[in-house]
Amino acid sequence: MNNPTIGIIGGSGLYDMAELTDREERTIPTPFGDPSGPYILASLRGTRVAFLARHGAGHRLLPSELNFRANIYGFKVLGVERILSASAVGSLREEYKPLDIVVPDQFFDRTKGRISTFFGKGIVAHVAFAHPICRDLASVAADSVAAVGATVHRGGTYVNMEGPQFSTLSESRLYRSWGMDIIGMTNLQEAKLAREAEICYTTLALVTDYDCWHPDHDSVTIDLILANLHQNAATAQKTIAEAVSRLSGRRTCACKDALATAIVTRPEHVPAQTKKDLAPIIGRYLHG
Repeated sequence: MNNPTIGIIGGSGLYDMAELTDREERTIPTPFGDPSGPYILASLRGTRVAFLARHGAGHRLLPSELNFRANIYGFKVLGVERILSASAVGSLREEYKPLDIVVPDQFFDRTKGRISTFFGKGIVAHVAFAHPICRDLASVAADSVAAVGATVHRGGTYVNMEGPQFSTLSESRLYRSWGMDIIGMTNLQEAKLAREAEICYTTLALVTDYDCWHPDHDSVTIDLILANLHQNAATAQKTIAEAVSRLSGRRTCACKDALATAIVTRPEHVPAQTKKDLAPIIGRYLHG
């Protein structure tokens, strides 16, 4: 059976997809430790995909506990070229209402020391990240949201906070004053690592609440969020299935060659073990 070229990362509320058929679980060891769980290799509307629940079975991993490197590395080993991510976010704009879906095109980092690169240990690379989301994939994702009848907002900036606590009122107001659009806890590291792995990445940001800046949402509760999560998860499954059915053919975006001019370490100076560990990512550029 064909290897999957499309990866799906399910966020809060989206731990599986009912439409997946011909399933098999695949556990992938990585040089960076264990991914969040086994990958589910399955068929979705005739296309082989790899699904991973970001927070693990039973939602047991905090955003700051996620092994982002292992998760993306595993997709790369499987042969994935495009990743559709789904995640819960708070809205920082009145017009981005709960149950709407935002397909952001920018990130702002408010995390604290999370590991966001495969490089180090004797090899240095600097990938371009001015446009952190694959425009081609984002366009398909946004069109798919519209096709299933949900409200979509194209573009916007996702503030990636540390968590697990929600924002203070002061923080929420500050982000609004900066012109930020939505806030979440997970997507930036995925986007950075996907770019290093030359995998296209986009996210469906599922709005669950207005964050605490809003007078009607000044005390964000998990009950409110969970209620909206269940509705969002159903919409996300339809949207992802629609997007997968629209994706085909070879990639023409720059994501596929992100490392072509990014590696600055001379090949003879890269330690053998590092070459071996990163072979799925750098193998087309460094050999031996």
